[in-house]
Amino acid sequence: MKLIAAGLIVALTLGMLTSLPAADAQQLGKMPRVGVLSPSADFFLNAFRQGLRELGYIEGRNISLEYRSADGRVDRLPDLAAELVRLKVDVMVTITPPGVRAAKQATSTIPIVMGAVDDAVEQGFVASLARPGGNITGISLLNPELSGKRLELLKEAFPKVSRVAVLREAVGGASSLRATMEAARVLGVHLQILELRDPNELDSAFAAMTRERAGALDVLPGLMITGYMRQILDLAGKARLPAIFPDGQFVESGGLMSYGPSLPDLYRRAATYVDKILKGTKPADLPVEQPVKFELIINLKTAKQIGLTIPPNFLARADRVIR
Repeated sequence: MKLIAAGLIVALTLGMLTSLPAADAQQLGKMPRVGVLSPSADFFLNAFRQGLRELGYIEGRNISLEYRSADGRVDRLPDLAAELVRLKVDVMVTITPPGVRAAKQATSTIPIVMGAVDDAVEQGFVASLARPGGNITGISLLNPELSGKRLELLKEAFPKVSRVAVLREAVGGASSLRATMEAARVLGVHLQILELRDPNELDSAFAAMTRERAGALDVLPGLMITGYMRQILDLAGKARLPAIFPDGQFVESGGLMSYGPSLPDLYRRAATYVDKILKGTKPADLPVEQPVKFELIINLKTAKQIGLTIPPNFLARADRVIR
């Protein structure tokens, strides 16, 4: 009787499994688990998910995402990275230097994919672009070079500007600041450098720009700056300052102009690294990529709102114009 009962249980169990929808049945097996460590903005997660879908990964069916957001607070990243390690994710994906640094401190064995990080070699995340070594690979930006170029473009668009406020985060981005300062020296521009340690300092930073009579604003990339993009755009608009931003999402949200790579494209490309790692390639054997296409984007609606005229010859250079 015991043998008959056991056989009946097995038969019933098999019947239940075969009657489950395909997606639910696959969930019962082991599927890859990817940890996503984000500063705060959902656009990173959305773009990354799109990249996964393009490669045939469907969340909940053949891949699982463990999403952890720092909500704009850098100090939360180490704990969140440690939490993903405890969950034994197969791969960890993150953006910004603080995110990679937190992931690196949390694990030396789980593969880490950089979504788009400033100069990964100088930051010490990889040994070289061609041979990253260790457990980190992904996409690295050229922010030092781009930072100097942004100031050049700002001066070209508004040649009479002689005083430029530079908004940056107090932690990290030293190479970007050096490149901006060198460009300012060559262009004969005086810089007013304003460093943020807390988003509550934004109002006082813009008040300082007004006191010092800054003629334009150069915003350097950073975790906090991206997280508080809306507030920065509002303050720049009220100050009626011509401003250049590190990527196009600022301009699409109402900023004047930007120069840099398309970050959503880079975040989608991060999915290709995850795909290769899940299929067995080691991070040390995957060269770090760098963006090769950069866009100058100009928002003419914003220019009109703050009473600015963009020179026609400069406007003609734009890769995209928002009218």
